[in-house]
Amino acid sequence: MTVADAIVGGRIATLAGGDGFGWVEALAIADGRVAVAGSRADVEQLAGPRTRRISLGPDEVVLPGLTDAHVHLAEAALGADRIDLGRSTSLADALAVVAAAAARRSDPEAWLEGGGWDPNRWVRWPTAEDLEASAPGRRVALWAHDHHALLVSRRVLAEAGIDATTPDPPGGAIRRAGADRWPSGVLHEHASRLVTARIPPPDAGDLDAAIERWSRELLSLGIVAVHDMGALAPDPALGGAFAAAGRLDAAGRLAVRVHAGIREESLAAAIERGHRTGDPIETGQGRARVGWWKRFADGSLGSRTAYLREPYEDADPEAAERRGVALVDPVPLAAEIRRAADAGIATAVHAIGDAAVDLAIASFEVAGTVTLPGRPLQSRIEHAQLVADDQLSRLRASGIALSMQPIHARTDGPSLGPAWGARARALGYRWRSIVDAGVRLAFGSDAPVEAVDPWPGLAAAFDRTAATLGTSADWLDPAEALTLPSALRGVCVAPALVAGEPDRGRLVAGQRADLGVVALPPGASLADPAVVAALRPRLVLVDGAVAWEA
Repeated sequence: MTVADAIVGGRIATLAGGDGFGWVEALAIADGRVAVAGSRADVEQLAGPRTRRISLGPDEVVLPGLTDAHVHLAEAALGADRIDLGRSTSLADALAVVAAAAARRSDPEAWLEGGGWDPNRWVRWPTAEDLEASAPGRRVALWAHDHHALLVSRRVLAEAGIDATTPDPPGGAIRRAGADRWPSGVLHEHASRLVTARIPPPDAGDLDAAIERWSRELLSLGIVAVHDMGALAPDPALGGAFAAAGRLDAAGRLAVRVHAGIREESLAAAIERGHRTGDPIETGQGRARVGWWKRFADGSLGSRTAYLREPYEDADPEAAERRGVALVDPVPLAAEIRRAADAGIATAVHAIGDAAVDLAIASFEVAGTVTLPGRPLQSRIEHAQLVADDQLSRLRASGIALSMQPIHARTDGPSLGPAWGARARALGYRWRSIVDAGVRLAFGSDAPVEAVDPWPGLAAAFDRTAATLGTSADWLDPAEALTLPSALRGVCVAPALVAGEPDRGRLVAGQRADLGVVALPPGASLADPAVVAALRPRLVLVDGAVAWEA
């Protein structure tokens, strides 16, 4: 008879079945998996003299371990050592932060990197001249908060040879100023690639250490797995977080599960090396696995480069791109998706606007589907912030999963009405409609674009009032909110299924014992979104072993 390594007793949400929490009284864990989930009497039959007992307090509950289905692992892990402009409410404040960073890193040849600036909160767009005043003569590269625009210094422009005669590259735009149309310092979309290849990659040891540290932060939030969407800068050599996750796993130092993404330029390298989605990257714990090949169909809402079926409400009538920017053509993209699938690699397409979602769906439809034995290649679309009725049936028929970030519905508040008008309420962030249509929906954070903390996003997924969504609530349909159990499936069950891991995400017999013990304030309820937004675990298990403890 199986003897439990550990027994957990208390209020346990198993997420068994298709809806509800699936509450049980106790769990028995053996060999890293749930052996029995049910009544205390059933579970106690597996107790032995060495069985560890984990008892919950009266205000504690157990939830399955969370998966963040969309992060940029290297950038998020390294973010603590970079310039953070996310809290800068004015351009002057941001430039003071840059000046302080330049003073700390006094080496004149060192790059000053970071991001988080948001022109929607400032009176104007920042420029290279602004940076020159704060960090004279320095190489500075700062991503916008949505990572679809890069602000660079005058020295960077000069060293990259970007001047008034430089044409806009395909899929990108160089922001210009004055009668001479001189580059202002802001590079939109693919124009950022004119300089990103010049930025030295992080030292491998520094990156490994940063990911190790960040993994501890993830565990402290109850996150036991992440889907990495690849580097935010080109990575043709398939290095960065992909290689780092493999190294850490081989050394037994990877605390969380990672599906490491393949950047657009890295597909050939991945195919040459025989990597397939779901395979281990290296021989190790099996926690670092090959993720999805990432492509971009459009830009972002904040930068007005998300690709729409109809023009932006606040588009310049004289502008050439009143509907945003399409970064791909569906015919060649379909051929590339097929090439990746034939090599055993699944594809994720970034598509925010409804026209971009059209491009992504059409590409997947033409490419067709491929299934490896015992391991489905689930195609996915990232963000999908504007989805039309006719697209829902096509998504389901094509077996495409959607990966969305509920917290975006809050942070996009300043842009929703001006950009989309009535479309925001009709088509924006349609979580309920997506789930009701039978389309698999996985949730994530988009860290470091947003904070990795999953709990405010979960609260936003089931409460679309002003208390949780802020100004966005004025523009979004409250009927598109999910129930909390359904939202939890978006961070527990759906990401595991999208990744071809049906043995994760629930706390039922046979599943991996990944779980978190969270404490509610005395007398509080999970029905309160403010309570959910502030949750923190005191204990996290991965494969039945204690991975983090407060």
